[in-house]
This record gives sequence, C-alpha cells and structure tokens, in this order.
Amino acid sequence: MIPTTWRRYHLSQLVNKALGLEKAIPFDFLVRGEILRTTLAEWCAERGVGEEETLEIEYIESVLPPQKISEFPHESWVSSVSCKLSSHFLTAAYDGHFRAFDLSRNTVLDAPLHNAPITSFTLLPSSSPSTDDTYTVLTASQDLTAQISQITLPGINNTPSSSKALATLHLHTSPVSSIAADSKGKQVLTSSWDGLIGLWDTSIPASDEVPEPEATSTSTDRKKRRKIQKDELETKPKRKAPLNVLKSHVGRVSKVVWTSDQAALSCGFDSTVRTWDVENGVCTQTITASEKPFLDITPTSNGQSALAVSTDRTMTMYDLRIQNLSAATASFLHPATPSCVAVHSSTSASTSASPSPTSANQVVTGAYDGVVRVWDVRSTKEAVALFKAFNNNDASGNAGVKKILSVDWYRDVVLVGGEGGLDVWKVQGGGDSASGQEQQVKRSS
Repeated sequence: MIPTTWRRYHLSQLVNKALGLEKAIPFDFLVRGEILRTTLAEWCAERGVGEEETLEIEYIESVLPPQKISEFPHESWVSSVSCKLSSHFLTAAYDGHFRAFDLSRNTVLDAPLHNAPITSFTLLPSSSPSTDDTYTVLTASQDLTAQISQITLPGINNTPSSSKALATLHLHTSPVSSIAADSKGKQVLTSSWDGLIGLWDTSIPASDEVPEPEATSTSTDRKKRRKIQKDELETKPKRKAPLNVLKSHVGRVSKVVWTSDQAALSCGFDSTVRTWDVENGVCTQTITASEKPFLDITPTSNGQSALAVSTDRTMTMYDLRIQNLSAATASFLHPATPSCVAVHSSTSASTSASPSPTSANQVVTGAYDGVVRVWDVRSTKEAVALFKAFNNNDASGNAGVKKILSVDWYRDVVLVGGEGGLDVWKVQGGGDSASGQEQQVKRSS
C-alpha cells in the first residue's frame, strides 16, 4: 500500500497527517529492529525481502542532531558529572575536588573533599527541596573511603559557597568505585575494587564508630596529637562503620545502584550482574556473562531490565527476571570500549521523588574513543545520534582522542566528563521542549 520509493521523510509526512498534528514532528522508522536509512525498496533488496511481503514499521520520534552548548575546562580528568540541579552543573575530578558551576560558566564552588581521585558522587535526596541552596553530597574516592559532605551554593539569598565534611565511611581496603543513595535519602551503598559492597545509613554519629589507626610515635608526639584532636573534636568528620557488608563478587565491583523497588544492582570485573536483597544482605540473582568485565550499569525505567557496558565494546540489556545467559535480550556494539551509560531522565536528583524518565527507550553512552552515542533500545544496529566530545586536537592541530569517563542526561542537556574536562550538549528527543537550563547556558556562553 506504500510506495517502495519512499524514505523516512515521506513516511514522517504520512504519520503527521494521520495523527492530525498541528505542528509537524520528525519521526524515524524501525523495520525489524533497525532504523530505516534508505528507501523501502533498497532496504528490501539489501535483505532479500520481497516487495510483496508485509512489513511491520514502527515510528518513533526523531532525536534532533546534537548541538554543543558550552565547555568547562578542568586541569584534571572529570570522573563524575551531574546536571540534575536546575541552576548548577556538578563535577568530581581526579584531583580530589568537587566543583559546581553556574549557568554563566562561573566556578561557584571548588571543594577539596579527598586527597586522591574522586571516582563517583551523588546528591542525597531530600523529602523537601532545599530553600537555602544547601545540599548533602556523597563522594567515593581512590583514597579507600567514601564521604558525606554538606555543600552550600550561592542562591537567591546570596549565601556564600562552602563545604564541610560530616562523616567518612570506612570499610574498603581498595579504591571505592561508586556510591549511590536510595530514593528516600536514608541508606547508601558503596562498591569497591576489593569485591565488597557496603551498606550505610546517612545519620552522622556523635562519635567515631571506627577508631583511628594506631601510629608509632614518641610521647611528645602523642601529647601534641591529643591537643590537636581535642581542638578539632567538633570540626573533624566522624568515622562511620557500615550497617552491613554484601559479599558475592569475586573480582572488582565497578558499580552499584539502587533499583526502583529499593533492591540493589551491581556489576563487576568478574563478568557478573548481581541483584541484592539489601535488607537481608543477600545476593538474590546472578547473571554470568562470558569474558565481559563490566564498567557501568543502570536500571531501565520499568525496573525489569538493566543496561551494562563492558570492555568487550558492547552495551548489553539484561532481563533481571532471568538468571542465565538468555537474560541478555539485546546487544549494542561500539567501535571502542564504552565506559559509562545513563538513561534519559526528567527527575531532579535533589528530591526523593521517584525516577520519571522522559523516554523509557532512550539511553546515552560515552566511550574511550571520545564519542557519545544516543541509542533507542528498540534499534540495536546503530545509534540514533552521536557526537564527538571535547576539542579532540593536540597542540599541532592534529586530531586526538580524549576518553569519556562519565555522562548524565537530564531533559535536553547531556553532560560529558572525561580527559577533556566538562562538555555541555543539547540532545533533544522524547518530545520535551528545550529546558530552561539549556536555554540559559546557551545565552551565557
């Protein structure tokens, strides 16, 4: 019934007319799991499909070509980013600093929270939005600890920026790879290269729960130390112990996250994806892959699947309801190792509201080739859009590669962190109009 000479443009016109849309919306079209890039006749000829056959064609809203908005150079690699505050961009870097930038590209906070690279951070959700621009931030570091800190950002009350370490979390004997807070802001999970996952509450104890390590010293040194400890008793962060330790991984744990039903999901270099009953501290499900050291993982919006990226250059979707190799329901091949993955979201990270992704099918990955790829999980053959982050040129002007280490996607803004610092891109899809955050950054750049 449809002319085989038609391309995406003609099909998009047909759908717009059939839906009676007042304002035309561009659509892409999925045919047997891949996006139509040619005429229908060429598609059929390439795949040996007869033109008399009936094809099921699904239309999806197009992701518009990504546009670079701004960049925020860093002297150190950026390991973790967040764009889920309406007025600030947040980064953590290998120099141990946590930074906040306003939408005019000004550095409004530069806090040295760790003495070693920060690997991950998250804002602690609150039951009520902050009125004084004060937030609790959780950080994980290669210094073998995680930390709970309070930060204040300049706001409508013209309050000065500040940071204060409230507590340090002590369990791990190797670098802490990630940290995550539950949706209620009551509990925290940490993962580490030592193969352990720690469960913590977010309360700040009145005194240290973990003693300071003993150090050999003279009596004079001990007297000086006692005086210093007495003077700093109220300002020094408290040393917290975990509520429980989750043991099951037999290699480095790369990432741990909470799911929508308050369970936990982890992945590691032991080529496994594991689901945890946090309350009872047991692993309830293990998906074992073959030679796939995992680097990052995120649950999908429905909580039934997870997307994990690995060093074999793939992103794989796993059905969490299945416990064997058949749990892998889709695989997305990258030309280089994908290092990070984030789903498209429209929910702020600073409140305890349940996640509400804008599009349940859209996801973004960053890779070691410096390229960010936007995927629709219904199309496994290729990304629906891609762009090269950072100014990948060396001093002589030759093209270079700067690895991507972290991505975040909130509404139409994608933050990219890595060797090149921080990039801000507009990636519009899923029906949302450009966010006020993106518009203000564009005006300020």
